[in-house]
Amino acid sequence: MSHPPRLALFGGGFSTEEDGLLDDWVLGHARTPRPKVCFLPTASGDAPAYVESFLAAFRDRPDCEPSVLRLFGRKLDDDALRAFVLAQDVVYVGGGNTANLLAVWRVHGVDRLLREAYGHGTLLCGISAGANCWAEGSHTDSFGPLTFLPDGLGLLPGSVCPHYDSEPGRRRSYRSAVATGALPAGWALDDGTGALFRDGRLTETVSRAPGASVYRVVRDGTGEAGEQAIACQVLTRGTGAAEVGR
Repeated sequence: MSHPPRLALFGGGFSTEEDGLLDDWVLGHARTPRPKVCFLPTASGDAPAYVESFLAAFRDRPDCEPSVLRLFGRKLDDDALRAFVLAQDVVYVGGGNTANLLAVWRVHGVDRLLREAYGHGTLLCGISAGANCWAEGSHTDSFGPLTFLPDGLGLLPGSVCPHYDSEPGRRRSYRSAVATGALPAGWALDDGTGALFRDGRLTETVSRAPGASVYRVVRDGTGEAGEQAIACQVLTRGTGAAEVGR
């Protein structure tokens, strides 16, 4: 059975929440009932505490097979690396520095492998930098102050802005970047939300709590940028991968 290319962006998961609702939601969209889930902690420099947090959240789950791909101190040769990445059902990218993540992936050829895996139905997903990386550009603090980064893998058309409601200046700065054309129109996520894309088209939005939203941010005809809130299904235990509106 073939699966369309899919991406999931979210503002939560094991690193910020204890209820596991967004992680459950992601796993519910995998192509197999017990998916192989690979965590890429590249954006944090493969921080040991981040890796351990992932393993603590996933290794005792009966519904997945977790693993970690560390590129700092890499052990696999090119053939083994390709085989490993393409064997994954879900690639889960952690937060950190978006610009550094992209640079390291390109040095190791992981960007090309992820693109190949995406075309074969692997669900690519992530939080913060792990959400930014899939688009054509993003809003980031990779260089210190909040700014725009016109770079990414380009698997998702447009741009991405995480932490839209929780970090001072995010909303204003991202809208300004879209308004000036520094970034293309795109998607902004409040913390605690998730957005699923199939073939680059938004098909589902979810949140852990009422009030959190996903936004479409576009340049208007006056030189400003407007935002449209997208209705989100509120996740509860047992909702899994339920479709919005189903």
